[in-house]
Amino acid sequence: MAACPSRKQMLRFLSQLGAFILTRFGFWNCFSMLMLFAERADSKRKPDIHVPYLYVDMGAAVLCSSFMTFGVKRRWFAIAAAVQLAVSTYASYVGEQVHYGEWLKVRMYSRALAIIGGFLILASGAGEVYRQKPRSRSLQSTGQVFLGVYLICMVYSLQHSQEDRQAYLNHIMGGEITLVLLEVLFGVLALAFLSGWYVRLAAQILATVLPLVLLLIDGNMNYWHHTRKVEFWNQMKLMGHNVGVFGAALILATDG
Repeated sequence: MAACPSRKQMLRFLSQLGAFILTRFGFWNCFSMLMLFAERADSKRKPDIHVPYLYVDMGAAVLCSSFMTFGVKRRWFAIAAAVQLAVSTYASYVGEQVHYGEWLKVRMYSRALAIIGGFLILASGAGEVYRQKPRSRSLQSTGQVFLGVYLICMVYSLQHSQEDRQAYLNHIMGGEITLVLLEVLFGVLALAFLSGWYVRLAAQILATVLPLVLLLIDGNMNYWHHTRKVEFWNQMKLMGHNVGVFGAALILATDG
C-alpha cells in the first residue's frame, strides 16, 4: 500500500505547480495575442501595439519564458519578463490604437500588473525547490504590492463597473449582500499583501477563490463575448492572466 504524501511534499508540489504556471505564462499570452489580432484582421482593426514593435515584444516574451521554463538564470529572466510585460502594457496604453471601455481597461491593466508582481515574486527566489541563493525579500515585497493593487482594482470594479457587478450577480447566491462580502474579502486580502502581514494566509485564500472566479466569472464566455462584446481571444487572454495570478498565489501560499 502506497504511503500518503507528506504535507511538506504536497506544499513543494503546489509551489512547483505555481512556478510551472508562471514560467509558461508568456507562451499563452503570445498565442492568445496572435489569435486576437487574427480575429481583428477580419474586421480590419489594429493590434494594441504598432506591428514592428509587436514582433520584438513577442520575441522577448517567448525568450524569457523559454529560459525560465528550462531553469536557466530563472531569477534574471523573471525580472526581464516583468520589464517586458511592463513596457508592453505601457506601450499598448499610450498607443491608444484600440478603444476600450474604462471598465475593460481596469480588468486588462490590473491583471497585467498582477502578472508583473508574480514575475517579481519568482525573481525573488520564492518557489525554488533547492534555493542556492537567499531570497530577495525586497523583490518579493514589491511583487506582493502589485498583487495588492490588482485586488484593489477588483474591489473598484465590483463597486463601480456594472459589467463586473452583473457578472458576479449572475452566479452568486445572496445577491448584493454576497457581493459586498466579496468586496470586503478582496479588500482585506489587498491590505494583507500591501502591508506584508499574513501574506501566506492571504495567498492561500486567494488561491482558493481564484479558481472559482476563473470558472464561474471569467469562464462565462456567453456573458463577456456576446453580451458585453469583449473579443473572444481578449477574454481568453484575460483568463490566462488570472491563471498566472493563481500561479503566483500558489507560490506565496506555500513558500511565502
